[in-house]
Amino acid sequence: MTTDNETVDSLHSPYPVSHPRPIGVLGGTFDPIHYGHLRPALELLEALDLAEIRFVPCRIPAHRGAPHITAEQRLTLVRLATAGQTGFVVDDRELRREGPSYMVDTLASLREDFGDIPLCLIVGVDAFRELHTWHRWRELSQFAHIVVMQRPGPSKPFVPVLEEFIAPRGMDPAALRQRLAGGILFQPVTQLDISATYIRALLARGQSPRFLLPETVLAHIHERALYRPLPVQTPVTS
Repeated sequence: MTTDNETVDSLHSPYPVSHPRPIGVLGGTFDPIHYGHLRPALELLEALDLAEIRFVPCRIPAHRGAPHITAEQRLTLVRLATAGQTGFVVDDRELRREGPSYMVDTLASLREDFGDIPLCLIVGVDAFRELHTWHRWRELSQFAHIVVMQRPGPSKPFVPVLEEFIAPRGMDPAALRQRLAGGILFQPVTQLDISATYIRALLARGQSPRFLLPETVLAHIHERALYRPLPVQTPVTS
């Protein structure tokens, strides 16, 4: 395995190496998946000339509470949302793995499958701000580049440990194919102010989240009565 120092040094090599088009990796609970996931992913696919983006639903989130529907139900929604879009691939490896869904394990597994293809871990800027709290977070850059989806406009500084991590790894899009892993790229995307929490709240109140997520996803949610509040149980009196 390439060491951290070797990866950083190679980013600035005067002898660029041409690898195949990179593969993007977008993990999440997708509870449910919505246009705030899909639109930025499509923009990255095209802007960075990625071969594909793999949507990786997690089984057991390591940094948030338990999902509101089952892993199989969330997987179905992701498949419905991405169907028909060239370059969007659904990857269920985290659902087949027991225990918490740690991204470092997922990237290691993907590296075994795609040995000579650059990988790009895609994260939002808010998630990136918490990167130093992730399991074995420094190892992430040994398996993949990190592409941070950035909102337009000025950005707040990161905590010092992340600033130090970023400093030697900054790169531009053209460098993604020069190395298999190790760089950090901040890429502007259209940030849609849509959250899964808001969609679930609308559904729980019996209101419509139409136009916030694909129609196929919404139809399946209605068909299976997902994200509806549990009926109140009336106590039985004797």
